Amino acid sequence: MRYEETTGLPYTGSSPGLLAYTVGMALLIGIALFILAKYGRQMWLMVWSTGLILCSIAYLIWHFMTY
Repeated sequence: MRYEETTGLPYTGSSPGLLAYTVGMALLIGIALFILAKYGRQMWLMVWSTGLILCSIAYLIWHFMTY
C-alpha cells in the first residue's frame, strides 16, 4: 500500500478554505462573546474570548500569507 505525498501542511481531510471559514466563524463568535462578557461583567469570559480572537487573527494572517 502506498501513501500519498504530503505537503507538510496541517490539513488532514478538509480543504484549506473550509478551515479558514471555520476560523473566521470562531473570530465572529469570539467578538460576540467579548461584547456579551463586557456587558455582563464576566472577566473570565472576556479573557477566553480575547484569546479566541487573538488566535483566530493569528491563524488567518498565517493562512493568507502562505496562500
